[in-house]
Amino acid sequence: MSATRLFILGALARGGPMHGHQIRRAAQEDRTELWADVKPGSLYGALHRMATDGVIEAVRTERDGNLPERTVYGVTDAGRAELAKLRLGILTDARLRPDPIDLALVFTDDLPREELRALVETRRAAVDTTLSGWLELREQAAPYLTGLEPLGFDHTIMRLETELAWLDRLLDELGREP
Repeated sequence: MSATRLFILGALARGGPMHGHQIRRAAQEDRTELWADVKPGSLYGALHRMATDGVIEAVRTERDGNLPERTVYGVTDAGRAELAKLRLGILTDARLRPDPIDLALVFTDDLPREELRALVETRRAAVDTTLSGWLELREQAAPYLTGLEPLGFDHTIMRLETELAWLDRLLDELGREP
């Protein structure tokens, strides 16, 4: 699954033809790098690959003042089909992605318990800080959220809250005598 492809196809299907700068600006405004693993810097390369793949096409070029010409892209019928396929795959995929911490914990036999506990406490503090940031961001964004966007925030916040609960349980276990 390519989150970048999904974002570009979704943006073009929803907003109509756009040039790369408009798509990048939409990604920056939506802060996709936080919640969708879409890096605004990767969009231009993806646009070129997607045009080669035939899921988007150049519909015209535009020039605004002294700026260089910009290619405006639109989604093709093949792109609409790919958008539907990507969306369906993501919405129905219930696999839980592995978290490398689980593997790392398996190989901690050689760490003193106090050192492992300190590392987990550091991770817990980082997750707590991340959660605080998301709660603040959601509050700031609340007036601008539409449709199902608030649930996207809730999904991330709830995942962070669950991670904190699990880390607290791990710390409790590490606090016990071996």
